[in-house]
Amino acid sequence: MAKPPFGVLLVTGGMTHQESYGRGFQADSRCKVIGLADESDVDARRGRLNRELAEELNIPLLPDLDQALQRDDVDLVSVCSEFERRARVSEKCVKAGNHLYVDKPMATSVEDARRLAGAIEKAGVRSQMFTQVGQPYAQRAKKIVDSGKLGELRAIHCDLLFGKGYTGGAPAGVPRKEFYPPTRFTFPDAKRELWTTAVYSLTLIRWLTGREFRSVYATTANYFFEEHHRHNIEDFGALAVTLEGNLTATLTASRIGWQAHRASGPMFTRLFGSEGSVLIDAHAPRWETASDSAPWSPPPRDPLDPMGFWASTMDRAGTPPKPDWYTPTQLRAQSDQSLFLDCLEQEKEAAVTAADAGKASEVMLAAYQSATNGEVVTLPLPG
Repeated sequence: MAKPPFGVLLVTGGMTHQESYGRGFQADSRCKVIGLADESDVDARRGRLNRELAEELNIPLLPDLDQALQRDDVDLVSVCSEFERRARVSEKCVKAGNHLYVDKPMATSVEDARRLAGAIEKAGVRSQMFTQVGQPYAQRAKKIVDSGKLGELRAIHCDLLFGKGYTGGAPAGVPRKEFYPPTRFTFPDAKRELWTTAVYSLTLIRWLTGREFRSVYATTANYFFEEHHRHNIEDFGALAVTLEGNLTATLTASRIGWQAHRASGPMFTRLFGSEGSVLIDAHAPRWETASDSAPWSPPPRDPLDPMGFWASTMDRAGTPPKPDWYTPTQLRAQSDQSLFLDCLEQEKEAAVTAADAGKASEVMLAAYQSATNGEVVTLPLPG
């Protein structure tokens, strides 16, 4: 068995999910975060954000990733580089002999995803993409499916819509015209929401069922945000997919605005079987509170992060939690970073490996193709 403590190298810093992943690794006594690195030619903005997070975490800034990967105290890397360079950076880290913990989605092309999975297998290292399968609601769903109480599983529906961002500005009555292949996935003030949100439901569905996707039909839209419309990227996506064994699944993925929901946004998983069905609400059971205090209001708009993507932005604004719902803890929640450390320590595969992550990217790329031509796209994709 691999033995802790594991040396962790963070790759890419502020205004990414590294803000939480880095702290997750720091909080686990089985590892030591040795520094934050990135490619030596990143732009000035990225360099500044890297430096700021390194200072916040009180770890060294290692500005040349190639040099950092030569250190003998690095056992695993946590990669949060921008979507467009994430697979390339991850592959470089893997080829240096490091285990890979990678943000979602992992790769922006089928070729990149398959090449990275192959590099991981060749290097003999382990990998995990961040997902929500370790969260209590997903664990409840897994127990129900595995129990057989629903009989033969026949259909799944997932709604995952994030309640952040200032709505307004998307023109009414202008249907979205998707294009394929997508050329850019993220901007400082917006992200493709099918891309960043549907990945959770797709990995959940595949993890729950153990079945491969066979086709996808999808549509994208602009309903909520001026930023998304201006960058010609979607703020809403809906998918209908088929899996092996005639199993069907549908899902919605979106960002819907700060004040569209009393918590973080709707998170529903509906399971339909031959003997019964169940609705799993990630926010249930809950207590609802009411008082004469002032209603919750969103933080001031930050021009660097109007969608409220990043924890650092929310901290700067002093954003209070929404007070209307309280969800008591039912199952112990373990951080996704600690789950990966479990895998390393016990020498077992993660629930969502890089190979699994590549399947999710493939479905989403097929979804953009379907939304462009209005047709069902068969899987797997060539490439």
